[in-house]
Amino acid sequence: MSSVLVLYGTGEGQTQKIAERIAATIGERGHETNALNVADRPDASTLDEYDAVIVGASIHVGKHQDEVRNFVAANRDALAEMPNAFFQVSLSSADEEKREEAAGYVESFVTETGWHPDRIGQFGGALRFSEYGFLKRLMMKRIAKDLLTEGGEPNGDVEFTDWDAVDAFAADVAAFVEGRLGVAPDTTEYSGA
Repeated sequence: MSSVLVLYGTGEGQTQKIAERIAATIGERGHETNALNVADRPDASTLDEYDAVIVGASIHVGKHQDEVRNFVAANRDALAEMPNAFFQVSLSSADEEKREEAAGYVESFVTETGWHPDRIGQFGGALRFSEYGFLKRLMMKRIAKDLLTEGGEPNGDVEFTDWDAVDAFAADVAAFVEGRLGVAPDTTEYSGA
């Protein structure tokens, strides 16, 4: 089996939640996985410990996290030498009318970092109204007005992530890694934890 790093940057926790789901889904195929926040300051030597890497970032005010962008730009050659993937989390990805905008964020990331991922996934994020102050709540309601149900105020947090799409992305990446490294999935060792 192979070892897969899921490296992510998160603003409000949804990207972490998605990264952990991707790691768990790939782990179900018998691969060793680790989800690691880029804020924990991994360096290039961290990549040497893994056979494949998946990088995830969220969009805030039209930009990915600086830490993710800087890590990828500094390590793009090492990333290119192993099976890799990128996933993006944004409200734009949850809105059919804004999917082109979301794709533009990915294109900008590729241009800025010089890294061309083998696989790319885009997922809707979440709104954490329970954690926002008054002004941020008002601003986020205005930004996400098309995504929120008509005629009412959200009573709590709202999640726009399509978990079936996350699982399908993880399975696709796992199959790609298996094919590139010449390993087969092994579900007999998975404990379900």
